[in-house]
Amino acid sequence: MRWTSVKQTPLYKGFFELVGVDLRHDLFAGGESRVLHRELLSHGDVSAVLPYDPQRDELVLIEQFRVGARGREDGPWLTEVIAGYQEPDESPEDVAIRESFEEAGCHVTELRQMLRYYSTPGGSTEYIYLYLGRTSTQGVGGIHGLEAEGEDIRVQVVSPQTAYKWLEDGRIDSAMTVIAIQWFRLHYDEIREAWLA
Repeated sequence: MRWTSVKQTPLYKGFFELVGVDLRHDLFAGGESRVLHRELLSHGDVSAVLPYDPQRDELVLIEQFRVGARGREDGPWLTEVIAGYQEPDESPEDVAIRESFEEAGCHVTELRQMLRYYSTPGGSTEYIYLYLGRTSTQGVGGIHGLEAEGEDIRVQVVSPQTAYKWLEDGRIDSAMTVIAIQWFRLHYDEIREAWLA
């Protein structure tokens, strides 16, 4: 299966970049599609990390304002995993370690990749690298974030059972975080065995 770019037009450039894309692609039944026009939100890859302390059996989650959730009845402050965009000279692992410290004051000593996935490939290039990060939760908490980026992040250290309850109650409703906690729940025994050995 092949596809062909016909034309690409810059539409907007700010925190994100919006591009108009005209393209054709092969069809499953044979032949080629007509020229399709799509708007594409273009930006870098994301690394996200759920820090976990196996000794204390605690997870680190953050809470921050999210403009996309401002119209929701339960408000725009979301409970999430730590995440950030990859700079040109960074690996996905570097981003996860850097963001853990910037957003939560967390020192991650080991990373285990959970999953890699597109967040919304119908209209965005965003690709997410999702990790479980080994850390110590001793002394972790408080307010963090980079003032230059307008970040105001509250750090929460919780038991896995609390995170599961928040997920079931709908308090956690950000996709990356839902995926991370579900993955952690499925692999909990395996992680405990590996990191407590």
